[in-house]
Amino acid sequence: MLNEQEVIDIVKNAKTVAVYGMQDEVHMDRPAFQIPAMLKERGLKLYPVNPKIESSLGEKALASLKDLPLSVDILDVFRRSDAIPELTDEIIALPTEKRPKVVWLQTGITHPQAEAKLEQAGFKVVSDACLGVFASRVRSKV
Repeated sequence: MLNEQEVIDIVKNAKTVAVYGMQDEVHMDRPAFQIPAMLKERGLKLYPVNPKIESSLGEKALASLKDLPLSVDILDVFRRSDAIPELTDEIIALPTEKRPKVVWLQTGITHPQAEAKLEQAGFKVVSDACLGVFASRVRSKV
């Protein structure tokens, strides 16, 4: 389990974020659009991951994590808790060069067994926390 300073350091130093379940401008009222929009305002490069949209915030959407061109600093997850075990297997199956450094489960999203599996596989995990809240505290707008 990461302490608060470790989480703050992750957010301060991040440059890239893949947003799993990101929404497009049609759903501007949803956190899965609003939080990534705020992250982009604070200088983070976004990779939307959602097979149901074509693009969001000017970025082409990727159908799956396998389509990431590189490893990202943070994988920000907007999925229900019951979807996390399947996603965990997908994350662990990624080739090393595409694995995220940190798996971030947004507010209200937890799955202790899947989180433990990710940690055992060498991933840092943050759960039930809003990346937007941390980013607004430690990153200024660009």
